[in-house]
Amino acid sequence: MTRYRRKLIESVAANKNRINRILEDCNVKLSSVMSHTSGIVATKLIEGNHVTMDDINEVYHRKLQASREELLEACNGYITEHHVFMLQTIRADITSTETVISQIDARIKEMLAPYGNAVELLKEVPGLNTKSIEDLVAEIGLDMSVFPNEKHLCSWAGIAPGNNESAGKKKVDE
Repeated sequence: MTRYRRKLIESVAANKNRINRILEDCNVKLSSVMSHTSGIVATKLIEGNHVTMDDINEVYHRKLQASREELLEACNGYITEHHVFMLQTIRADITSTETVISQIDARIKEMLAPYGNAVELLKEVPGLNTKSIEDLVAEIGLDMSVFPNEKHLCSWAGIAPGNNESAGKKKVDE
């Protein structure tokens, strides 16, 4: 399930990139003035509406580095009916995929509930967030008795230290 969730997350990211490419095809350069295209201004464009300065003033906030005029200029483009259809279709796909991701998240949490103590202990490891811990437990499992020691676990995971290999040639310690 964690692998499938990762693929779905990658799919959402790919679809967001598709939206950016379609908007750039329409000569709308939102990505140059905004960090993401899921806000109110982008939604107006995806719905096929022309963005005006009133719309910009309505949604403008101080976190944006671009001025209102730059934002309006970035929104001026030529969006055809086909572009609107594609943008709406992709946005609907993103929404449905995010729903599936949240269902999978809930199921993973449900399956890990009996191992709450182990998950809480793993949260204390620096650099591991909840999603990483879920992936780790899914791949390795909680029965560490199959690994005689930590070196075997690292070797199984492919991160064993001292793997002195470069360009396909193994270096031998002398």
